[in-house]
Amino acid sequence: MELADLLLATLHHVLAFGLVGLLCMEMALVKPGLRAADLPRLARIDGAYGAAAALIVLVGIGRVVFGLKGWEYYVANDAFWTKMAAFAAIGLLSIKPTRTILRWRRQPAGDPLADAEIMGLRRWLKAEAALFVVVLACAAAMARGYGS
Repeated sequence: MELADLLLATLHHVLAFGLVGLLCMEMALVKPGLRAADLPRLARIDGAYGAAAALIVLVGIGRVVFGLKGWEYYVANDAFWTKMAAFAAIGLLSIKPTRTILRWRRQPAGDPLADAEIMGLRRWLKAEAALFVVVLACAAAMARGYGS
């Protein structure tokens, strides 16, 4: 049981940091001057972001069910529920960028991307990044016994 808990925690952290890295990659690409030629790479990064988020949820469920703390710890912990709400909000915020990227990919190749629209999308990505701070703060609080 302890080894399973360690492996699940390690995988959860690797996925979480990978998710943040993918978001940073998106933010690095989504800036004025974004070219249509960059859209396939941006779409792949966004797809990987969604896949990583889904895996984090699955591994997180594994931690709740099979982890050493037991599910009782999590369901009674306010920091856990705040973390879940922030992660869900990130997921909802990520819908707009994904839909926009898919729409951009369907545009005719010669159509330029408007800098105003690019900057609007960038604001959505920044909001996601800001909420990751809440997720990390809640994770740190839980690790120190807060929220129970």
